[in-house]
Amino acid sequence: MSTRAHRRKTGWLPIRMVAVLLAIAWPSANAQDEPVVRYGAGVPAEVTRITDRGLAYLAQSQMKDGSWGQACGITGIGLMAFLAQGEDPDFGRYTQNIRSATRFLLRKQNRKTGYIGSSMYEHGFAMLALAEAYGAVDDESLWIGVQAPADPPTIGSALELAVRRAVTSQERNVHQAWRYSPDGRGADTSVSGAVLMGLLAARNAGIEVPDVAIDGALDYFAKCTSTKGTVVYSQGMGGFGESMNRSSIATLVFAVGKRRDTDTYRSTLEHITTRLEHQESGYPFYFRYYMAQALFQGDPEAWAKWNRETTLLLASLQRDDGSFSGGHGEAYATGMSLLALALNYRFLPIYER
Repeated sequence: MSTRAHRRKTGWLPIRMVAVLLAIAWPSANAQDEPVVRYGAGVPAEVTRITDRGLAYLAQSQMKDGSWGQACGITGIGLMAFLAQGEDPDFGRYTQNIRSATRFLLRKQNRKTGYIGSSMYEHGFAMLALAEAYGAVDDESLWIGVQAPADPPTIGSALELAVRRAVTSQERNVHQAWRYSPDGRGADTSVSGAVLMGLLAARNAGIEVPDVAIDGALDYFAKCTSTKGTVVYSQGMGGFGESMNRSSIATLVFAVGKRRDTDTYRSTLEHITTRLEHQESGYPFYFRYYMAQALFQGDPEAWAKWNRETTLLLASLQRDDGSFSGGHGEAYATGMSLLALALNYRFLPIYER
């Protein structure tokens, strides 16, 4: 059975249909306004301008093997940047970029262990990207015109292996979370957030993910969260110093993990919504990526305000060639910047509220 036939059978909605349904259901910031369908309309012109220029940069800077710098994590981010703006993987202008990035991740996966990349951080972003590609990219056309492996993997099979690797790693970890190495004994909220979002996206795509894995990781985040909404980097290491990055990640995983009714969620959400003017100096692109999703999940009006200001900021930071400059390279900074604005389009299923 082809991938798309399987999705029709199991009730998987095409990515564009998901976007239409979300846009119809989502209330406007002003309760008195009529709901509007934001499919192909309603996106601020400046967001469109930033996105178009950013995607053009990513397309021209992509390597022949489909990667950006041969890094699985950054390639996952780049792939999601195209999918998040509604680019069609079968007929659009960036079809080959999407397919090429997807093939790179499939080729780089260890077929025995399911591991993708050189760290669980990379594995998490690659898993998240494959989960989003699973709802859009057709396996039957993925290898057309290129040298395919003897037994080419499907996106679904690769995603199942990636989930199994993450779950196996978690089962061996006393914290029920993740550190950089799949065999690491420690855990931190940054790596764990990346892996957990990958698992949540895989579950959202219809891949079987054990409830105990999701619950164990969410429990770890709860233990790392103070009553004031601050989140420690690693349980047992240091105090609950303020980090908008960590509070944003926690808010996001609590929301998507269906823990909105907990005190920990309410505390982290309040922490970030009362600090909308905060700008991160250490990891700004990482911060904006998570802050956008956390606010969108928790407080639409706060997100709308933050989104307007962030759009202006990113417009001022974007370079003439469409890229953004960052400590981890232009591809990373550009991909994360586009994803920070991607909720204006709402094409990725993981952005569902």
